[in-house]
Amino acid sequence: MGRSRRTGATVVIKLGTSSIVHETTHQPLLSTLSSVVETVVKLRSLGHKVVLVSSGAIGVGLQRMGLPSRPKNLSGKQALAAIGQGRLIALWDNLFGQFEQPIAQVLLTRGDISDRTRYLNAVNTFKELLSMGVVPIVNENDTVSVSEIKFGDNDTLSAITASMISADYLFLLTDVDGLYTSNPRKDPDARIVETVESVTEIRQQVSTSTVGSSLGTGGMETKLIAAEIGTSAGVTTVISSSKRPEAVCDIIAYHNVRLGGVRSGRSTPRSGTSTPTSGRSTPTSDFEDMALTPLPPRPPHTVFTASLNPLRDLKAWTSHTLRPRGSIVIDAGAYRVLSKRTSGGRLLPAGVVGVMGQFGSGNAVRIMVRKHKGSESEEESQRSAYEESQNSARSSTPLPSRRNSFNDDHSSDGDSDAGDDAERFREEDVVEVGRGLANYNHSQINKIKGQNSSLMPRLLGYADSEYVAENITISLPPDSPFKPATV
Repeated sequence: MGRSRRTGATVVIKLGTSSIVHETTHQPLLSTLSSVVETVVKLRSLGHKVVLVSSGAIGVGLQRMGLPSRPKNLSGKQALAAIGQGRLIALWDNLFGQFEQPIAQVLLTRGDISDRTRYLNAVNTFKELLSMGVVPIVNENDTVSVSEIKFGDNDTLSAITASMISADYLFLLTDVDGLYTSNPRKDPDARIVETVESVTEIRQQVSTSTVGSSLGTGGMETKLIAAEIGTSAGVTTVISSSKRPEAVCDIIAYHNVRLGGVRSGRSTPRSGTSTPTSGRSTPTSDFEDMALTPLPPRPPHTVFTASLNPLRDLKAWTSHTLRPRGSIVIDAGAYRVLSKRTSGGRLLPAGVVGVMGQFGSGNAVRIMVRKHKGSESEEESQRSAYEESQNSARSSTPLPSRRNSFNDDHSSDGDSDAGDDAERFREEDVVEVGRGLANYNHSQINKIKGQNSSLMPRLLGYADSEYVAENITISLPPDSPFKPATV
């Protein structure tokens, strides 16, 4: 098949430190790295675009300096990352150079992409590199990262990267060949979980007590977090073994044959969608003929199916990239309305019962609900009241605007009355149900909580928006007493 007829999928492959350097000697695992390079080159030859997320800078730094273990202090880790990162990218460049495959180094921190403009610049850079046929190699910029701007681990970084570029697949290569019901090293009865439809539900069925290696920072729980981020953004996420990186090609081929991914207009193992997600491939590829062949043996792996209703870019950025500065507490009725897909993810002041912490307009905030639910009749009354406020807002005239409040000062008039709510709503009394972007600061929201949006100009002296927060994405921890609406 001619190359001009295939567009292929966008694939992100994440490789952890324990797969790159030996845990005790810290020598590079050249056989594994060579296999990864050959796999990436093969994927490229099949028309796919590939991004590699590579840990290992500190591990390589340890080997260069002859140190036995990671230092405990932050500056020591940052120094080793600076020593090791150059040698690590040189190693990748040498291996890819054997195939004349150009690569690019991309170092990120959460701080780099918490600003919307810089985030979009990073997205555009990725797209340009991929269009040039380059393989971007991504790592966290540990030399300058501190706890406030760290991704925490490269599993999370790889998922955010996959979301940024609207990838079709995210492969998390690790030292086991999938997600197991319990630790396979300790439990002989542990069984691999082949398919996961809901990360929230699978957490209640499996043990994720395994931790990362002495060199790495992750474990199976961090991979579930990455899978949650990836699948919510429409990225099919796979956990498979780093000992056989060539299985990545087999897994893509398997799912294309199994679900007819090519003929349905997608290269991802997802069924039931009538139209492809914007920004993702609608390929005819080298796997096309496989759709007519018998199903091949299933390579060992766990696949997390992508959401049929992925978050749009701005919501994904708000939910997974920004660190929230404070919290808005809403009543159960407002939560019920916001959890519907038709809500638009916008919160009116009528549904707000308080704020926690100090934040400015334009900041990311957590959306919280009391853990102790009221009666069904009380919740229904709150829902009806909030919907009535919605209808009133839709029929009202536009609110008078005084100024744009984006990144406004934390308080509009120098006073702050958020303290009472911070004491009233303790962390142990509320549960996070989502995240969004605040249109007003904490003091202003505290003044208009529970009010109809038509009163905002009188209470604040102006009103740029009738909504106190927008781009809200509802998601729940596994132990939450609340369940989102189904329609």
